[in-house]
Amino acid sequence: MRHSDAKWLILGAIACYALLLLFRGAQVSRDAIPTGYVPDPVGVEKFVRELPQPYFAQAGAECVKRATGKDVFLYRHMLDAHQARYGKPFVVGRQQIGSCVAWGAMHAVYCGESVSWAIGERPDPPIMPATAPIYGGSRVEARQDNPEGFDGSSPRGGFSDGSYGAAAAKWLKDWGVIYATDYPGVFDYSTAGFLGSREKEEGAYGAGGKGDNYKVDRLAKQHPCRHVAKVSTWDELCAALESGYPVTVASSQGFASSTNEWGIAEGSGSWAHQMFICAVAHKKNGRTPEDVACIGNSWGPNWIRYAGKKIDREMPDGFFWARRSVVERMIRSDSWAIGETAFRWRDIDHRNVLGVQP
Repeated sequence: MRHSDAKWLILGAIACYALLLLFRGAQVSRDAIPTGYVPDPVGVEKFVRELPQPYFAQAGAECVKRATGKDVFLYRHMLDAHQARYGKPFVVGRQQIGSCVAWGAMHAVYCGESVSWAIGERPDPPIMPATAPIYGGSRVEARQDNPEGFDGSSPRGGFSDGSYGAAAAKWLKDWGVIYATDYPGVFDYSTAGFLGSREKEEGAYGAGGKGDNYKVDRLAKQHPCRHVAKVSTWDELCAALESGYPVTVASSQGFASSTNEWGIAEGSGSWAHQMFICAVAHKKNGRTPEDVACIGNSWGPNWIRYAGKKIDREMPDGFFWARRSVVERMIRSDSWAIGETAFRWRDIDHRNVLGVQP
């Protein structure tokens, strides 16, 4: 073999090895995205027993009765509200630790408050909630037997990651929402409300972090989401969405990282993860080949590739559509509709948001 040929073979081998390392790095990066749902059936059942009307079929009976099976796109209200509040498009964030339960709950609250603003129930477009207090509250305060929770004097929640959906729902109901803004004399959540390091501290010491002494707890109670209800069936899910109430979903169901030609991500593998459901499209309405729901994730906008159309072109990058059969499995155990007002039928115009027709 000539020297020049050997040189090119060596260079080619080096290039192939570099590409292999790059590919492996990409795979590791995708696989290393944190989740953080830790199922707690006992905790879920305990919270269910605390609620006077624990299921959406009870608490939202009017919504279930009057739902007509419209296609619903609640994320459009999020986009509209974000543009109005912040003057720029909504881009989904990426959780840094296993705090998915807080991110799914945060997105559901923001989505629901965006709907309330869009239909005139709120005077101003909402501020995005901070995830750190939801995470801390779900790991500490919501799990205490005493009504005051815990004062942050010691790391009651520990420094491991994870929580479950009912605990976040309980925090939002019995305490409430801390927004990603500055609370003078308490903490500036406008800069640290979504940071993994802050979530880690509050996950250990409770909402407000070390030595908070209930200050954030008391602030949260000024903005409670008093109305939560367990969603366990497709009909409950669709009725909640049609009335403008998004739904958190915690499960072990995983999904492919690319969509099919219809914009649907196939169920694949296992994620211990909480997300939220913010849209639904029905086969009978002619948009899709089957009933599907849109799930909002918290892994940034680029974790998934859209091989086909998105069903609705306004759907934010990082969200995806899932088949009804998959979603029905996901919502059986730990899924919650969340509302700042009592669940009631609201005849929302789901078509003319952002001036774009579905």
